[in-house]
Amino acid sequence: MITLNIRQNLIPIDHPWVMGILNLTPDSFFDKSRIDSTKKLLRTAENMLADGAKILDIGAQSTRPGAQEISAEDEISRILPALKILRKEFPGAILSIDTFRAEVAQISASEGADIINDISSGDIDPEMIDVMAKIKLPYIIMHMQGTPQNMQKKPIYQDVTKEVIIYLSDKINQLRLKGIHDIIIDPGFGFGKTTKHNYQLMNNLHHFQFFNRPVLVGISRKSMVNNVLETKPENALNGTTVLNTLALLKGASILRVHDVKEAVETVRIIEYLNESNK
Repeated sequence: MITLNIRQNLIPIDHPWVMGILNLTPDSFFDKSRIDSTKKLLRTAENMLADGAKILDIGAQSTRPGAQEISAEDEISRILPALKILRKEFPGAILSIDTFRAEVAQISASEGADIINDISSGDIDPEMIDVMAKIKLPYIIMHMQGTPQNMQKKPIYQDVTKEVIIYLSDKINQLRLKGIHDIIIDPGFGFGKTTKHNYQLMNNLHHFQFFNRPVLVGISRKSMVNNVLETKPENALNGTTVLNTLALLKGASILRVHDVKEAVETVRIIEYLNESNK
């Protein structure tokens, strides 16, 4: 059974987990997810945990296509107050920090973060991997072609699944040489991939079980839903649920979502489906 080391406790991932998104950014692609006050932060976190979220993922730098990069100082000024109050109010919650900066990861670890979620797998900030080896928190690594500023400008692959698997394999080997073994992998839906690439990855998601590591899937209200259904993020919950269902059937361990209740219900149904065959 796969486990994660959370505060010196080995936590088994014996069924799929749901990760709730806490956006501290004013320019997230899904405007209803933006958190702009302590009151909203606490209310959203409390509701997500009550609905069954296993992890809360706190982000202060938008990574939507074309997003403007903020300074490390601004990112820290957004994250630290939120992290401190969430750690105080919800001491048992598993808190993840969505950042590609080593400085932010290190400070967050000292203030009680449990996981670092890095969209660049250490490629943007070359100091990140050394910091992760030092702070010894579980590390989410994701595949991304390019950067948030240019990733959707005609991404090209010969075989997207093969190339993503090779990238993650090389990265895992690099991390293990540094003594980093608590690794979660994310194929990076929507990050430097066309709609067709995203669906090819979804079709082949079961191949990522090869790594014997938790597979995180983040497709919530993204363009791979909206482009097919010709809708917008605020109307993309149903499409998101369909894709989350497919991801679970193909072995996803963690669903990163805006809508925790619906994702938890999806997990419960898939678990019942699997149990009914035993």
